[in-house]
Amino acid sequence: MPWTLNDYPSSFKNFEKAKKKKAIDISNALIEEGYRENQAIPIAIEQAKEWYDNANEDDRESYLKQGEVTKHDHKYESNPELLDENELVIKQDDKWAVQSKDAKKAAKTFDLKSDAINYGKEVAQNKQTKLKVYKEDGSLQDTYDYSS
Repeated sequence: MPWTLNDYPSSFKNFEKAKKKKAIDISNALIEEGYRENQAIPIAIEQAKEWYDNANEDDRESYLKQGEVTKHDHKYESNPELLDENELVIKQDDKWAVQSKDAKKAAKTFDLKSDAINYGKEVAQNKQTKLKVYKEDGSLQDTYDYSS
């Protein structure tokens, strides 16, 4: 591994080239962060489709002109143990962050808490863990259990 535009999961084969490249970039990044392939691929597919639907033609062309898929510098250590950790939605500066319990940084941040919760639910379902949603004051608001 990592995947390239010439060697990628079969579930990407019918994607337009820009969507395929985005799915490969996302799945490679998720696997580098410690996700298993069977978890990374569905997340990558959904996020690549969302990106493709929201990108205009110029954005797609510009992305394709960047060449091969993004090379990851392995700046972050792979943490497979984070796969068993609960996902959290927490206030971080002026954003809502989604991150694994013991992660050093957020996987993704959002302006709206509802968007962070929706993304956190997706990640927790894929990991088969819990999502814990916190209020701005740090107290627990909700828990969603996808561990069974």
